[in-house]
Amino acid sequence: MQLTLSIPALLFPAISLTMLAYNARYLAIAALIRQLHSQYSKDATAPLKKQIEQLRKRLDIIKNMQATAIVSFLLAAVTMFLVYVELEVWANIIFGISLVFLMVSLILSLIEVQLSTKALGIQLKNMEN
Repeated sequence: MQLTLSIPALLFPAISLTMLAYNARYLAIAALIRQLHSQYSKDATAPLKKQIEQLRKRLDIIKNMQATAIVSFLLAAVTMFLVYVELEVWANIIFGISLVFLMVSLILSLIEVQLSTKALGIQLKNMEN
């Protein structure tokens, strides 16, 4: 396949939008943690502790989602440079690695969504009791 400057450039808007979505998830979790902090200092119940454990896991996953998306973004930029200086073999290799990092980021996003749903289930179960 002939790699041109426009092919890795197609990743820029996709990765940028993905990072915006990840940042929104991070900000939502940060607000929830701040809210739970005041609630936890008053009343440290078992469901609240479970929710805090889930939030810690989700924060770690979001950190890794953001890191892999950033690496993918940087590698796409490096690919464009390599295409520009006509190092096509290296450009293909780096672009492939960039795509792998993007896929890892998306898989982590899927895992985080699953944990988010589980955390909401804990909240609903607590409300039912």
